[in-house]
Amino acid sequence: MLMGIAIALFILVSVFLILLILIQKGRGGGLASAFGGAGGNTAFGSKTGDVLTWATSIVFGIFLLLSVTLNLLARSQTADQSAEAPGVVTPQVPPPDGTTPAVPVESGAEFLGGGTPPDQPTRATTQPQ
Repeated sequence: MLMGIAIALFILVSVFLILLILIQKGRGGGLASAFGGAGGNTAFGSKTGDVLTWATSIVFGIFLLLSVTLNLLARSQTADQSAEAPGVVTPQVPPPDGTTPAVPVESGAEFLGGGTPPDQPTRATTQPQ
């Protein structure tokens, strides 16, 4: 639940930051002048550059805090999932050519097929592709 809210807020802040950067006037006039704005005329007054720079810094700080928070939430969620299932064993898939995969045999260990282990451990045959 918290992760979903944080992701939605992160996307919202990201889009807002992109739009905020795009409306700023750059060296070549930027996207702000592409919509018919003149160099000196601004909709918000002559101090628009200062206000937009300040707002961009604040939104970027929020963006960084949200990204760190999402990283920590993802790590804690992953740690919780791995702690819930400590005995999970990855199954071994037999090779496609039908041979028996090699099974490491320790001395005195019971063979997986039942009974005692063979004298020579079996090796899986691989064919070059």
